[in-house]
Amino acid sequence: KIVSYAQGFMLMREAAKLYNWNLNYGGIALMWRGGCIIRSVFLGNIKNAFDKNPKLTNLLLDSFFKNAVERCQASWRKVVASGATLGVPTPAFSTALAFYDGYRSKRLPANLLQAQRDYFGAHTYELLNAPGKYIHTNWTGHGGNVSASTYQA
Repeated sequence: KIVSYAQGFMLMREAAKLYNWNLNYGGIALMWRGGCIIRSVFLGNIKNAFDKNPKLTNLLLDSFFKNAVERCQASWRKVVASGATLGVPTPAFSTALAFYDGYRSKRLPANLLQAQRDYFGAHTYELLNAPGKYIHTNWTGHGGNVSASTYQA
């Protein structure tokens, strides 16, 4: 639930930049609290977070929400893992967890994915030690051009 709110407020902030809106995010949370569909106890905490820091870019950076997610993280992971083991889809839980893991990591181990994309489609990859430099590796020993048609994978 916290990640959903964080993503929603991130989207509003991006829309505000794009359309030059001046949004009061804490006020929006309070307005939702008075509605009939979104009535979460977190809405008061969201207002408090934006009152403390009106330029807050993500609720997950606020100490209340950061601590709440960190406290529940182990159980959250067990629920997602159990769902996968039992063949029970948990799309909201698992994608929220993937977002959380991606958001809090400066660099993720996507090297294998990048290598596979380069091998199968000659998509190139960016060198970590030379930002902005993209190369292609001749993975098979023949071909070598940056063209998917040169490989028989």
